[in-house]
Amino acid sequence: MPQHIGIVGCSAEGAALCYRTICVEGATRRGPHAHPEVSLHTHSLADYTARLERGDWPGVAELMLDSARKLAATGADFLICPDNTIHNALPHLEARAPRPWLHIVEVVADQAAARGFRRLALTGTRWLVESEIYPERLAARGLAVLRPEPAERAEIDRIIMEELVYGVFKPEAVACFQRIIGRLKGEGCDAVILGCTEIPLILDDSNAPLPTLDSTRLLARAALRRAVQEAAASA
Repeated sequence: MPQHIGIVGCSAEGAALCYRTICVEGATRRGPHAHPEVSLHTHSLADYTARLERGDWPGVAELMLDSARKLAATGADFLICPDNTIHNALPHLEARAPRPWLHIVEVVADQAAARGFRRLALTGTRWLVESEIYPERLAARGLAVLRPEPAERAEIDRIIMEELVYGVFKPEAVACFQRIIGRLKGEGCDAVILGCTEIPLILDDSNAPLPTLDSTRLLARAALRRAVQEAAASA
């Protein structure tokens, strides 16, 4: 049997998209309607944002760790988190985690390298874009990252936190992302990281000025591969 995937959720829309992708695309590996066992746990988003606002990464880690322990207790074999921002807290909990983690940034970096991209635009919450989690890990692969300007970051963050996490998708939001990504394309970027797991709900290769690296679906697909491959290896 495939391994049991545990999802540590943060915001509902991103976690739901990741879960749906695992279930729907599982059929491509397992046959009609088949997918690995999946469990999801999430604390209130308000609990996360309160800690993010005060820069309390150890506090964020404790919420993630609590979810991880509950998922391990349900039988999860490994863990994923469909939220780029709170991966900044992983160093505070990895040594205590009850199960191994599949890191979303590493999954995106693998895909960027495989597709031959060299200079990546980064979109996401202000907490993500102003952190070094993507630049540092991508630099280790020889890949450069370009961030939006401060005013652009603020508007992207507003769209994410006031609209996308509530399932509100406006044409004006799409146009904003297109404008910012188009400017970054003009500065030499050859792809864009959709570094908030809600952004793929309004943006993809069909309407973005650059090829997209959809962190949500890439993580879900990597989890599917791991669940099936690990099971095969232990058979």
